[in-house]
Parts: sequence; structure tokens; C-alpha cells
Amino acid sequence: MSKALVLYHSQQYGNTEKMAEAVAEGLTSEGCSVTLHNTNTTRFPIEEYTTYDLIAIGTPDYFSYMAGTIKTFLDDWYLHRNDPGYTGKPFALFMSHGGGGRAKDSLTVFSRIGTQKGKIVSSSGSPSTPILEQCRELGKSLARS
Repeated sequence: MSKALVLYHSQQYGNTEKMAEAVAEGLTSEGCSVTLHNTNTTRFPIEEYTTYDLIAIGTPDYFSYMAGTIKTFLDDWYLHRNDPGYTGKPFALFMSHGGGGRAKDSLTVFSRIGTQKGKIVSSSGSPSTPILEQCRELGKSLARS
């Protein structure tokens, strides 16, 4: 059984959290053990990163950039990037935004952690039923990797 981490930042409206839960549903439906971690609540303990086989990362668009807590995760990861188990993981990305969606460009930095599976799922505002289904499919695709 693969162990998956769904790491995300969500607060004010919970849009990214809804997407994270849908990604987790897709991963679970393919037999993965899933941990959901909202970086808005607590900082992710980077030492635990190596215990996961796959990672899905979600962020809102804040001023055309990822949430600061997701950038903090990336900074923490960077300090360990040469340690065993920190690179080469399959990953998937999702984001919510209020209309711009330009933070998508900043997410290319995650290519350093491993191999991206699927395209970034993006939602303008509250995720619609089709967007949530795309998130579930993203989770399934990631699990199959």
C-alpha cells in the first residue's frame, strides 16, 4: 500500500481544503493510505517527508504566488534535498484562486522534488462539481504512478 501526503494551505473560504479532500478521495479509492496536512494549522515536520511515497500539493493564489506556508515547506525541503528519500517522488498540484490564477507559474519550482503527474487542477472560487471530479481523478492518477 502506498503512503500519500496531501499537503495544502487553506483558510478563509476552505476552497483549497475541499480540493485537497477530493484528491485524497481519489488516492484512497486506489488503495493509498492518505495523510491530509493543512499548513495553515501547523508547519509540516519535514523529517516525516521521507515516510511518504507520493505527494499532492495544494495552494491558494496569493498575489500571483503560492501561500507562504507552502513556500516554507519548499524551503524546509530544500535544506534536505541531498538527503536520502527527499527527491524522486511522484507529485501532483492543485490550486484555488479568485480569478487570476497566475500562481500556477510559481508552482514549476516543485519539479525539483520529483516527477509531476497530471496537469495542475485549478479552481476559480469555490470548486464546482466538475473541478472536484478532476481533483479525484488527479488523486487516482497520482496513486497509479
